[in-house]
Amino acid sequence: MNASKIVVLTAVAAVSTAFADTMDRSGIKIGSGQRMTLRPYVSLSYTYDSNVDSSKHGQDGSQWVVNPGLVLEYKDDNWDVTATAYYNYHAYNRYTSQLNSSSYGQTLDFKWVDAARDERGWLFQMEESFRQVAQDDDMSNSKGRGIGRDRKEFKVNGILQRRVNQYLFATALAGFYLLDYDNDVSKYARLYGWKSTVVGGELGYIATKWTSFLVHGDYQWYWQDNTDNTGIGDTSRGYTIQAGLCSYATERIEYRLLGGWSYFDFGNGTHTLDGFTYKASAKYKVGDHLDLVAFGSSYFQPSEYNLGTAMKVNTFSVGLQERFVDNLRGTLDLAYRNESYEYSTSGARYDTDIWTGRVGLTYKLNRFVHLFGRVEYQISTTTRVSHSYDYDRIRGTVGVRLTY
Repeated sequence: MNASKIVVLTAVAAVSTAFADTMDRSGIKIGSGQRMTLRPYVSLSYTYDSNVDSSKHGQDGSQWVVNPGLVLEYKDDNWDVTATAYYNYHAYNRYTSQLNSSSYGQTLDFKWVDAARDERGWLFQMEESFRQVAQDDDMSNSKGRGIGRDRKEFKVNGILQRRVNQYLFATALAGFYLLDYDNDVSKYARLYGWKSTVVGGELGYIATKWTSFLVHGDYQWYWQDNTDNTGIGDTSRGYTIQAGLCSYATERIEYRLLGGWSYFDFGNGTHTLDGFTYKASAKYKVGDHLDLVAFGSSYFQPSEYNLGTAMKVNTFSVGLQERFVDNLRGTLDLAYRNESYEYSTSGARYDTDIWTGRVGLTYKLNRFVHLFGRVEYQISTTTRVSHSYDYDRIRGTVGVRLTY
């Protein structure tokens, strides 16, 4: 099995892949008060890929991608809604073993608040998305946990927060995630997806204007399809207890740092894992035109490419976005992911380290036309196993985007 077909999964894409964020913000205003805005777009791009299959001896290839999409925003006094829908058609030029492919998806973000930031009141936020991901999509645009293969991803997350008084706030949270691989066993060994649900809560104490103390706890369920013929259960459970800090350090910095202990009961008691885990995020407004964003996390999960296997994942990513002049923006990203097998019924034990770097530029030619380009490089290495899994990969993309 090509266990090296792994895409770095980080939230750094929030900084750099959404070219919609760089287009003219006027859009099409609708309705009384012009609270609704539509932003349709279409882009055409060309990509050269040195290693389409992310394998040690993979073939190179190139493709044209047509990408129409629509962004909808609605803002009211107490709530905001942002919805997107997109479609990508990939037309191959050289990689003849693959047919042309499509990918598509939608997102929905909703926020409602009935009080100012420092006042008593309620806050509700929800995010939902569905994506049909093609193997040849951007190497690090996934916010899910899927390997670089054709797959479906669906997720929904929500929080309900109550600001009790000037010092205390409490949050309830829940989420659901579905990962379903479109396995073509005539071309690849099978991959194994899952469904997961998480429920939990947080209690916060506002110590100063800039700093709050947090206690976080959650409980997870996994229903996986990676236990065929292993004699172990298809359900895993776990829980996490963490504590840390959050809020604004200065007017230019916002952060969230949590660390603690996680327990993972794999395969209905087949094996238990536990250890230190963390969640971290930070945003630093370095200057009027430069933003720095960083994310990190660690967690236990079932393996997607080996039967009856559980592993621990550690991730870290950092991204920069700079506006050089009014019409030119640049991005720089670096992401790291480590996967360590902690238990396997087959005895498979190895670590995988994946590094991905990316540089991108977007130039606004006029209100309607944007030119963009990016270069991505990825390297994956394994330890405690044959280096036949190792690979590197480079992709270069240039394109034009039409917006309204």
